Amino acid sequence: MTSAAEPKDGKYDVSEWMKGERPDATKDYIMQQTMMRIKNPKKSLEFYCDVLGFKLVLYNEFPEWGFSVYFVAPVEAVNIPEGREAQWQYCMNLPGCIELTWNHGSETEEGSVYNTGNADATGTADGQKVKGGFGHLGITVPDVYEACERFKEMGCEFHKSPNSGGMKGLAFVKDPDGYLIEVLPQGKMITKPIDCMGVMAESGEGYKDNSK
Repeated sequence: MTSAAEPKDGKYDVSEWMKGERPDATKDYIMQQTMMRIKNPKKSLEFYCDVLGFKLVLYNEFPEWGFSVYFVAPVEAVNIPEGREAQWQYCMNLPGCIELTWNHGSETEEGSVYNTGNADATGTADGQKVKGGFGHLGITVPDVYEACERFKEMGCEFHKSPNSGGMKGLAFVKDPDGYLIEVLPQGKMITKPIDCMGVMAESGEGYKDNSK
């Protein structure tokens, strides 16, 4: 069998990591959060909570250190407990949170503040785009086309509408800081004749590497 360290025909054999038990020491580990720095917490919370339907499950403010953190997740408000200690316990045992970190004062800066990781020149010394490592967050929805119609009505900026590009039936929208959010179906990948931006299914260019 080809080692996973030796690609063959552009592929690695990674099937071994789909088998067997998790190591005993890791069985209670949780993929709890991804942290992203944001410019303006109000605008970000409006996007993640009002547009994507997440809820703020925990927040902490550290004025002495000049930053605040906001944990959001796709949960129902009724399940969020009362009290800081209970909210901390709930949040730290909740898979898939996003930690939005606001460094105080960033909201007053002009233009973009943080590099999104996708061929972005923000923050570079020479003003040139860099090949980023971070790509995007992702959500799944019952119907990508219907979700994107709603996103458009709510004023979201699209990086890719469902029918644009070479990969049909998925989309990318931008959050207020320009981070990409991929929108994928919860079931079969389908294509509809026309999407929210008026792009026909038979149009669009091929795949684009967003890191370049």
